[in-house]
Amino acid sequence: MLAKCWSDGGLMLVNDYIFSTKVLVNDVIDFGKTSENFNGSELDRAPISTMKQLLLTCALLLLFNASILAQETDSFSELTQPFLQKHCIACHDLDSQEGGVSLDGLTAVTADNAELWKRVWEQVALKEMPPREESDQPSAMERWKLAGWITSELQSAMKDRGGFETHLHPEKGNHLDHDLLFGKTPSGLQPTSTPARIWRIHPQEHLVRLNALINREPKFNPSKPGLRAAGDHIQPNQDGEVKIYYGLDRVIGWVGGTAAYAAAITGFSPVLTTNGHHGLRNYPIQYSVNGAEATQIANHAEDILRFMAYGPKAESYQFAKKVSEIDQKYKHGDLRGLAQSLFYSEQIKRPLTPVYELMKDSTIEGPELKSKLKAAVNYIFEALTCRPPSDQESTEYVNVAMKAIDDLGLEEGAFLGLAPIFLDREALFRLELAEQGQPDKYGRVRLQGMELALAINGAFSYLPPDDALRSAAISGDLESDANVKDHLDRILNDDRIRKPRMLQFFREYFDYDRAGHICKDARALIDAGGDVRTYYRTMFRYTANTDRLIELILAEDKNVLGELLTTNRVVLNGNDHEEVRHFSEFEKLIDVPSRTQAERKKKYTLEERGMMVPPKGDKIHVRIARVVKNGRTQKSLTTLPSDQRMGILTHPSWLVSHSDAMDNHAILRGRWIRERLLGDAVPDVPITVDAMLPVEPKSTLRHRMRVTREDECWRCHRKMDPLGLPFESYNHLGLFRTKEKEKPVDTSGEIIDSGEAGLDGPVADAQEMIKKLANSKRVKQVFVRHAFRFWIGRNETLNDAPVLQDAFQAYEENGGSMKALVASLLTSDAFLYRCVNRDSRTEGKPSD
Repeated sequence: MLAKCWSDGGLMLVNDYIFSTKVLVNDVIDFGKTSENFNGSELDRAPISTMKQLLLTCALLLLFNASILAQETDSFSELTQPFLQKHCIACHDLDSQEGGVSLDGLTAVTADNAELWKRVWEQVALKEMPPREESDQPSAMERWKLAGWITSELQSAMKDRGGFETHLHPEKGNHLDHDLLFGKTPSGLQPTSTPARIWRIHPQEHLVRLNALINREPKFNPSKPGLRAAGDHIQPNQDGEVKIYYGLDRVIGWVGGTAAYAAAITGFSPVLTTNGHHGLRNYPIQYSVNGAEATQIANHAEDILRFMAYGPKAESYQFAKKVSEIDQKYKHGDLRGLAQSLFYSEQIKRPLTPVYELMKDSTIEGPELKSKLKAAVNYIFEALTCRPPSDQESTEYVNVAMKAIDDLGLEEGAFLGLAPIFLDREALFRLELAEQGQPDKYGRVRLQGMELALAINGAFSYLPPDDALRSAAISGDLESDANVKDHLDRILNDDRIRKPRMLQFFREYFDYDRAGHICKDARALIDAGGDVRTYYRTMFRYTANTDRLIELILAEDKNVLGELLTTNRVVLNGNDHEEVRHFSEFEKLIDVPSRTQAERKKKYTLEERGMMVPPKGDKIHVRIARVVKNGRTQKSLTTLPSDQRMGILTHPSWLVSHSDAMDNHAILRGRWIRERLLGDAVPDVPITVDAMLPVEPKSTLRHRMRVTREDECWRCHRKMDPLGLPFESYNHLGLFRTKEKEKPVDTSGEIIDSGEAGLDGPVADAQEMIKKLANSKRVKQVFVRHAFRFWIGRNETLNDAPVLQDAFQAYEENGGSMKALVASLLTSDAFLYRCVNRDSRTEGKPSD
């Protein structure tokens, strides 16, 4: 069937076909019979691996990029040429060529001059051109119109040259002037909507759904709210690996140590990928599913189905009520590290699903086989797509499996025949096509029924909607905006409904979850007060601790952003030297001698190690990964001196995430402040710039950064450096310090060009700067902009100004409530409506 996709400015008819992943085995057979490589008899004798390849080949997945519709723009002669003549040519003609850039003779956007136009776009949008000191500045609306013209022309010019969608990426969202969104709303705006789209699910969402097929996770425990529960984000283990294990809860023993166990236990990591960059990482335009990922999914599918049917793949001797019952001949070192070295409880602990019932009796056939097969199809489909299949979908998948069973027998045929469900389009993508309903005069269609229910559910959860939301979708109750709001309030206030996407937003907003992945130079790590043996594991624990603190503040739901920025509360295991050491003063931290065996065995106190002793706090539970040994989930919610620690930005998890292998990264930290709190951006670094600091081991970072004050660098670095240098009171491991290179640390900085009267000015240290920013109206509004991007899945446009203002008002009027903010966004037209007709919808022509 032909598929409609929304890309680069509107509705277009795709020339390619979408091949359904509901692949019929007889279609594969027909393919083989007409192939030059196979005749019918050869394919009948083809090995199972060949059949799998043919099934996989037919299960093609296409991603259709959703993008923001371009505004109507004037021609080059009407808009762009006068702008350049008035504001740019004086400094960039053939004679002056400031910065080596000449705009003389620059006319239409082409693939050949696209790079120059990209620079013009960024410089104009970010108010870098004309220079800020010039008195004659274009208005925000003039800048917006020119930026829209340039990006629209770049899309056309680059259509057959790799395309242009840079302006649609989340890191470019701040290129739209903040005052246009939160100032006086321009007249003539039309109601907003979001382009119809197909949105690839997050890798964690995919992993959680697969995990639910093979592991029975505990229900939410209200007395210990931090513990892992079914549907939660899957944490990395102590070595930073996110993994699903087969039968982990059933293991009662193994041959060898924990290393041998780790080699023996089987499982799989996320297959779908995301960019590892800073910032929001899950826009519809960013990802598809490539062939390598599809192959892995197909391979995992058969393993998962076999486990669902039979449990752990093991010999009979490996099962017992207790390890002592295992024959001694099997408890020797020859097995260590092999799958045969694991011992399992006889008690079945995995979910017993229709797949188990289907495979219990190998002699089943006829109507009974078809009935059980249908139950298995329906169960798997709903678990993976979050909705029940239609009768047609169910019949097609049953026919796939029945044909495979007829050809290969029950066992091989059932697993091969059920595997294509794992590659169903809706198992990997969330569809928001709004194919039901008539467009209004603006070309918008409101999401309806199950499509709306899945959008609401996907805003919070990785698992299928609960019964109440599903029933509302079926009955039509979601057609009422009031009912949508009621369900949102119900979901937001029910802790039993796990909401991992709430936490995922803050992970991507603050970027604190990268700490354990920042590779450190061993010598630099030791010099900074770290321990190479425990450092990375400690960083992953810090991420879990920060997760828990954020969840606690979300539960309180008062002044959420302000609390996250200024709280002196931390989550720690106060008895763990490694967790405490990163919150201690570096100068006071001493190495404990461990040269003799007696000294190695001695447990030194925190005081003896020169560490602070955190106050005894309240008990709090922290979610940890499923690992070999049960980790410590109970920790302490305690406080630290506010002159040393104030909010997430002074926690080691954030500080290390914004550092590098050898040292701090004041530029990166300053850029975070500029983009995430002030709503500004920094132009991309030209490829001709050597962005390296001098290597001077005896110099402080601030001194080495003197090179960024050179004329060609300072225009951009003035936006970042003064905001990042106040964090020099912490080294690159997050330890508090007062000296660097035996010199007093200079923590002075400055807020420049914030866009808010009274916010600009010098600051003495990070704490003073954070306090000022936490109380800023603009900072809260910028926070709302980032929340919009995360939950709506695109950058804001001028038409979204009313949505953003309503969301900010909801946040403020409800005392800084994240629940109120999210509910406002998810009841807005930007969330509820999809644009399906480009010709009848424009950006509008707001008045100047």
